[in-house]
Amino acid sequence: MAVENRVNLVTESRNPSSMNIDLLSTEEMLTVINREDAQVAEAIHAVIPAISKAVDLITEKMRKGGRLLYIGAGTSGRMGVLDAVECSPTFSVEPGRVIGIIAGGKEAMFNAKESVEDNYKLGAREIIRHKVGADDCVVGIAASGKTPYVLGALNEAKKRGAVSIRIFCNVDPLMEQDVDVEINPVVGPEILTGSTRMKAGTAQKMVLNMISTAVMIKLGKVYSNLMVDLNASNKKLIDRAESIFIAVTGADPGTAKSYLAEANYRVKPAIVMYERRCSLEEAVDLLAKNSGFLRKVIC
Repeated sequence: MAVENRVNLVTESRNPSSMNIDLLSTEEMLTVINREDAQVAEAIHAVIPAISKAVDLITEKMRKGGRLLYIGAGTSGRMGVLDAVECSPTFSVEPGRVIGIIAGGKEAMFNAKESVEDNYKLGAREIIRHKVGADDCVVGIAASGKTPYVLGALNEAKKRGAVSIRIFCNVDPLMEQDVDVEINPVVGPEILTGSTRMKAGTAQKMVLNMISTAVMIKLGKVYSNLMVDLNASNKKLIDRAESIFIAVTGADPGTAKSYLAEANYRVKPAIVMYERRCSLEEAVDLLAKNSGFLRKVIC
């Protein structure tokens, strides 16, 4: 992108609030940063309708067995990978159902490979490599909204009939793209000019949190506000599984341990076994008949 075009982007503009940040005391400096960060939630509130549309589209595709793929470069890519990785322990999402793709591959998570983001064809090739199809959803994440790698991925996804969603943080009438949903929380200029790892990165993380959490709730992986589909893969999560069982059933800790052990620490089947006084096989069958929604089985 030409320099004269890039400097006109909101994310590349200078922030009047931080012009003298290098002259401030530590506490004054942090106060300025905190005051600017407070604008992020307001910006996201303004785009909730777009986030809602994205959640509904993703949920529809995932119910049919489709996948959710995040793709981005630099900080944006890392935000997508982080959200994708968390879906397995939090919701027991099967491997390969939620995927994070970062320009430059796994190494770019730890060692910056900024030049890769300029490669439009590489973004498209990632979509081809992952065999994206009509049952999938691709979320392109780019603070500027103009990252070639991300645009290439979204255009290829659209060609293949996938749901295409773009998350960006800029105001530019020339940035309209042929995607199904645009989510654009405009958080304003960064504290450090162009450092989109700050407010824009925070906004991206918050939006991704909202998307994945809401989708998983709509897929039946939450009962009340409890993660009843968690993967109890360590002591912390085993303890949490027991706490959830007790919170839902009112049973004592010993009973919780017994039922969970019989269900291989799968919380939903264990709760159904207790509440419906049935076998593990029957519990699994009841959940399957109710699309995995615990509330439909026990209430």
